[in-house]
Amino acid sequence: MTSHPQPSKHVIRTIQAGFVSSPDCSAINRIFDAPRRGRIARVAQLSPVILTPENFGQYREDAARMEVLFATWGIPSELLTPEIFPQLRVVLYAGGSIKGFGRPLLEREIQITTAKAANALCVAQFCLGQIILACKGYFRNTQLCRQPAMAAPGVAFVGAGLYGEKIALIGMGAVARELVRLLRPFQLQIQAVDPYLAPAEAEMLGVQIVTMEQAFAEPYVISNHLPNLPELVGVLDGPLFASMRRDATFINTGRGAQVNESGLIEVLRRRPDLTALLDVTDPEPPKPGSPLYELPNVQLSSHLAGAYHDELPRLGDCVIDELERYAAEQPLLYVERLEHLERTA
Repeated sequence: MTSHPQPSKHVIRTIQAGFVSSPDCSAINRIFDAPRRGRIARVAQLSPVILTPENFGQYREDAARMEVLFATWGIPSELLTPEIFPQLRVVLYAGGSIKGFGRPLLEREIQITTAKAANALCVAQFCLGQIILACKGYFRNTQLCRQPAMAAPGVAFVGAGLYGEKIALIGMGAVARELVRLLRPFQLQIQAVDPYLAPAEAEMLGVQIVTMEQAFAEPYVISNHLPNLPELVGVLDGPLFASMRRDATFINTGRGAQVNESGLIEVLRRRPDLTALLDVTDPEPPKPGSPLYELPNVQLSSHLAGAYHDELPRLGDCVIDELERYAAEQPLLYVERLEHLERTA
C-alpha cells in the first residue's frame, strides 16, 4: 500500500500587505510592477488598492488588517498611526533615508527596512563609470577635442590609464564598499579615508587606510562618499583641492555641502589640469551665475547617480526579498534602528 504524507499540522498564517503612497502613485507603480506584485502575492495577501491621504477613508477596514506596508519616496507619514494601521508590524521602504517618517514607527517597535543597499549599487556603478573614464582622461580630452588643433591622436590629452593607478574613496559606507567590489577587476590601488574603518576590515576589503591629506595628494581620482552629517559641512576645502596631483579628478556623489565650493572654484580656476565631476552641489542646482556653469573643467549632472527609470524595480526587488524573509520568519537584512537616524548616509 502506498503511504501518503500526512498534512502538516502547522498552520501557515496569512500576511496582509498593502501599498501606501502620496496621491501621485507613479513611483509605487514603477517600482512594484506586475511581476513584482506577483512575487508579493505568492507570500502575502496583497491589497490591490494603493492607500493615499485622499482614499484611505474608503478602505479603513483594509488598512486595519495590514501587517506589512510597502512604500517609497513621498510616503504619507500622517497615515502611519496606530489608529489607521493597528496591526502594522513592518514597513518595507523602497527608498533611502527614513528621517522624515521613521522615528514614531521605530519607537512603536515597528520594523522598517529600506532599499539603501540597492540604491547604493546604482550609485557605485555610476562612480565606476566615471572613475574608468577619468583614468583615461576622457573628460578633459573631450573638452580639448572641441578645438581642431587639439583633437588629433598624439596631440589631445590622454590620462594616466587604469592599470595600477591610485584611487581614493572618502568615506567607506555602503556605496564605497560596493564600489570597492566593482573596482577589483581593474587592479587599482584603492585608498580609503574613514576613522571607523578598522585595519583588519580594510585588509579584508583590499584597501589602504590613509589620511585625508594623503587621499587628495596621491591618487589620480578622488571620490567622495562621506555621510550626511553637520560636522562634515565644508570639510573638503581649498587646500585639499590645491594639493591634488597634476591632471587628477574629483568626483562628488556624496553631498554638495561637504565641499567648500568657493575653495573648489578658486583652485579649478588656477588649475585647468584638474577635473571636477559634480553630481551633487549645494544648493542643487547651483545658483544662477555660479562659476560652476562656466568652468571648462567642471562637469555637472543633476543628482542622477541613484536609481532612476529602469533601475527603480531593483529597489522593489530588495524589499520584496525582505518580505520573503519575514514570511519565512528569518531576520531582515536591512533593518533601520533609532541610532541610524543620527547618521544618515
